[in-house]
Amino acid sequence: MFKVIRVAITILCLLLPLLVSITPAFAQSKRILIRDAETESTIRAYTKPLFEAAGLVPSDVGIKLILDSSLNAFVTGGQNIYLHTGLILNTTNVDELIGVIAHETGHISGGHLARSSDAMNDAKTLGIVATILGVSAGILSGRGDVAAAAAAGGTELTKRSFLKFSRTQESSADQAALTLLESNGMSARGLYDFLHVLEDNDLLSPERQDPYQRSHPVTRERIAVIENHMVDSPFTDARPPSAVQLAHDRVRAKLFAYTHPFITTLREYPKTDTSIAARYARAFAYYKRPDLETALTLIDELITEMPEDAYFHELKAEMLFDHGQVAQAVPYYELASSLAPDTAILLIELARAQVATEDPAMMEPAIKNLKRSLFFEPRSSFAWNQLAIAYGRSDRMGLSALAMAEEAMLQRRYSDAVYQAGKAETMFNPGTKEHLQAADIMNAAENAVSQAP
Repeated sequence: MFKVIRVAITILCLLLPLLVSITPAFAQSKRILIRDAETESTIRAYTKPLFEAAGLVPSDVGIKLILDSSLNAFVTGGQNIYLHTGLILNTTNVDELIGVIAHETGHISGGHLARSSDAMNDAKTLGIVATILGVSAGILSGRGDVAAAAAAGGTELTKRSFLKFSRTQESSADQAALTLLESNGMSARGLYDFLHVLEDNDLLSPERQDPYQRSHPVTRERIAVIENHMVDSPFTDARPPSAVQLAHDRVRAKLFAYTHPFITTLREYPKTDTSIAARYARAFAYYKRPDLETALTLIDELITEMPEDAYFHELKAEMLFDHGQVAQAVPYYELASSLAPDTAILLIELARAQVATEDPAMMEPAIKNLKRSLFFEPRSSFAWNQLAIAYGRSDRMGLSALAMAEEAMLQRRYSDAVYQAGKAETMFNPGTKEHLQAADIMNAAENAVSQAP
């Protein structure tokens, strides 16, 4: 289920170029990331062929969800695509979201992040030169107004230079998206429809525009290119399989219930709507309210209809866990994990419930599940935290200290990492892998402290 993570994301200039002022506070902004197994697996299912067609390794591309109602998506930090929840909620048809992700994939495959950095530096250089020359002229002439105008002109030149480059990149990413969609027999209509939404958004005042509009300026030329492509493409009228659309509808419904008040969810998904997505939304809404009895009735109906659905079992487990019925939740987490094996989030949720039972017999299965989850997501600080607890309750204090050291490193609590690693080092014989692991953590933590500004 949805898990909240607060992180600082360094936003490269590709996200919001110089249409707004780039300041240190803006460039390093706090964002709320959320994790959800169903949402991530659903998006990965229809992006995998796009990544493969772009020559990327799908597992190397990160899909990150930002809890934000605005319409936005961007690429940063290497091969990471960030999607605002507002984007998902505003793409009713799945091919619109696929089109946006194809476009962002075009930015990755085109190496636009690295080039954006170079372009920003070039634009700044042009602006600085123009400003210096203009200000110098103003000083020599004794005209303060000339100097002020030159400074403003230098900033404007910087902006125009970078935006020209940015528009070129957007067109390039569109072309890449069209190629990726075509190679997979997908229609470009979703991307076309989405650009029209942005075009309408462009009529709003800048402060009311969505961030995507400011970072991905829409031009008639971009829309015309896609229109021409659609005329010639044999896949223009192709529609995504109904199962793909249903999966998207479910994700939107659950996300809507998560981000909106109870009454708003019931207004959007009234009881007269008997679709799977609507019932799913209502089950989540009652769980959030909280009305456990009604929520369980609704989710049990869905489980009866689709007993092999991992995420219905996951939601029921979450309902029970959050209402203190920890032991009763474990079997449903086990079912969810068995139906969607190798899903790190489900393994961690299962292990968390097993640890929370405080039953000694549950600690070994929890350790096994956590170690398996870390095989897929070695940088999960929460998994290391739970592993430390499970080892501690199994009287394996050295391994518990090692796990706490790993958690502290991931959270950049370097003094804690040194302490826990040093503690672990005394509990293992020199030359063992655990002793070496502790020494490595200590060295890494000490180096991080020494290199800190």
